[in-house]
This record gives sequence, C-alpha cells and structure tokens, in this order.
Amino acid sequence: MSDPNFPHNLDIRPSLPSGQVPDETFDFIHQQDAIRIFGIAGKVWEAAYALNTYIKPPVDHIFDPPLFPNSEARKTVRIVELGSGTGIVAATMAAALHASDLMFVTDLPQVVCPLLEQNLHGLFDGPIRVRPLSWGNSQHALSIAEELSNLEDAPHLTHILCSDLVYFPELLAPLLRSLIQLSSPPFTAKSSDVEVIISYRVRSLAKETPFWSAFGLWFDFSPVLVKKTGREATDSSWQRFGVGLEDPTFVFVARRRKESLDWQVPPSDEDLMQGVMAQGTRLPKSDDTFETLLLMSLE
Repeated sequence: MSDPNFPHNLDIRPSLPSGQVPDETFDFIHQQDAIRIFGIAGKVWEAAYALNTYIKPPVDHIFDPPLFPNSEARKTVRIVELGSGTGIVAATMAAALHASDLMFVTDLPQVVCPLLEQNLHGLFDGPIRVRPLSWGNSQHALSIAEELSNLEDAPHLTHILCSDLVYFPELLAPLLRSLIQLSSPPFTAKSSDVEVIISYRVRSLAKETPFWSAFGLWFDFSPVLVKKTGREATDSSWQRFGVGLEDPTFVFVARRRKESLDWQVPPSDEDLMQGVMAQGTRLPKSDDTFETLLLMSLE
C-alpha cells in the first residue's frame, strides 16, 4: 500500500483532549502543523488520552489492574511502545519512570521517528529512546533485542504499549506479528510474562474485529476496570474504563497464552489472521473474547 500516513483524500483535524496533555507540544496548533508534515501520525488519536489517564490516574480513580501494582517498590521496567506517533503517551509515561527504567518509543523510520525526536527531545537524558520499528519488521525488532541484551540487568521487556493502532486492515497482520515477536524470547524469558496494554477506540467493527479474533488466539486479554471515589462520585462500583467516553473505548491488558510460545508463526499474513498454526494446527480458527466483551458492554 502507499504511505499509510497519507492515505488518499486525507482529511483529518487535530483532536481535542478528553484527558491529560503533558504540555503544549501536543495541543491543537502543534497537531495542525504535525498533520501537514507527517499526516496521520501527526494527530493525537483519541484513545491516547484514555491510555494517558490509565498511566497517570486522577486522584479519584482506582484502576484494576493498575499499571504498576506497587509503584513504590516495583521492579525495573522495560517498555516498547508501538506506533508512537506524536509521542504523547511516552511524554506522559516518562514522568512515571525511574532512572533505571527504559522505554523504547517506536514508529516508521524516516517518516515518523523525526516527529518523535522533535517532540521528545527534552526527555532523551532520561529513560526514553526513539527507535525505528515498522510493524512486522523482524530486523527492527531484533535491533531492540540487542540493546536489551547489552543491559547490565533486567534484559527482558515488561510492557508493550499500543494506542489507537487497530485501524487499516492491511496493517493488522503486521501489527499482530510484531506483538507476537515482542512477547517471545529473546524479548521475554519463558518464566516471565510481558504485559501488553492496548488502548482502542471502536471506529469500524467490520474492519477491526478480525484483528481481535486472531489476537485472542495468542493472547489472553480483558478490559481495565475503574472505580471512582470521592465526594462527587455518583457511582462507586467497578465499571469498564471507557464506558463514559463519547465513542466506545477500551483499555485492554493482555498476556501471551503460555501454550502459544510453542506454536509456529505462519509466514503468510492471511494465514496468521485466519488462525492457521494457532493451537498447533493448520486449521483456520478464531477467538470470540472480543465479541463477548462487546455484548457485555451493551447490557
């Protein structure tokens, strides 16, 4: 396909924040300029605001599960963000990271990485690194694995972040392929899990559901829940985070199915999306977790 950041008849406008914005780098005016130069990648897509709220919760929000269950005494984290775009999620995450942590902020080389370097240059003295990673590009991913292997301690990923990445049908298989690779050795040890956090806004179920049907074969996933506290809270019960937003929005937390670490990943994108080789067989198959969650959200 042509440059995915400049599809035919591109006509998008900057988003207005429904959550926290780290600084003016990501405001309406700056997005306008970035869209003109970088296309789709220059816009802060709406699910990023939800993910930023999860990363930096308001004082009256309690999340289940929290991003870092024990933030005061947590272990060192190693994070890869896919399709980082403007870098707004990384800018928010940077404030939650310790000096010993490391976050790889990734996107298309020559196309989007310059935008990330422009927007995040003030964070390069800390744990943020911009690296090229085109979805489905094994060599890009292995370059990050090599950097991890050279660390003195904690050489495995702990988190993979994704925000508003499920959209173009042509990119769904490469996205899933990268998620499978990054949640497999050498990025992880078989004795430990990498947590995949996906912030997702529903736009076209017909185009997007095939991704979740294939994703669920390789990953267990469930939505983040939220409970609001404080005097102004009208409902203190747990509910799915994103219920009150204008369009259906989910933040999912996923982990690889243990048995899937022994499955062969098919080289064909069509086979991957049809579930070939999942569960160790060549038969096409799909997972219904996403459809079940959708039905539950309508009740």
